[in-house]
Amino acid sequence: MNKKPQAAWELYLKMETSSDSFSLLQLLANDCYKMGQFWFAAKAFDMLERLDPNPEHWEGKRGACSGVFQRIIAQQQPKELLTDVIQLLRNTANSQVEHIIRVMKRWAKDNRVNI
Repeated sequence: MNKKPQAAWELYLKMETSSDSFSLLQLLANDCYKMGQFWFAAKAFDMLERLDPNPEHWEGKRGACSGVFQRIIAQQQPKELLTDVIQLLRNTANSQVEHIIRVMKRWAKDNRVNI
């Protein structure tokens, strides 16, 4: 990863659906996660989960969304991003989603963050 996750994400969005685009998406998701670029990892894992409902994609998405949340709490990401994270989580039919969202909403309420 060249520390340009947004450029990689935009490259993926411009590609036509193929095995190459799926491979790029997997690379993007995993490399962004490893580099702590959790927002782009979350978006990539969300897309992977839509294309292939593999439990590993949910696990990556859950971890990446939690990473974004942690960075929001640490004031390393804008609080406004929390709304987008919650929306990504709602794209999943996993039973853990509501609990995760409840924790995020409680934190937002306690910290006067509008979501």
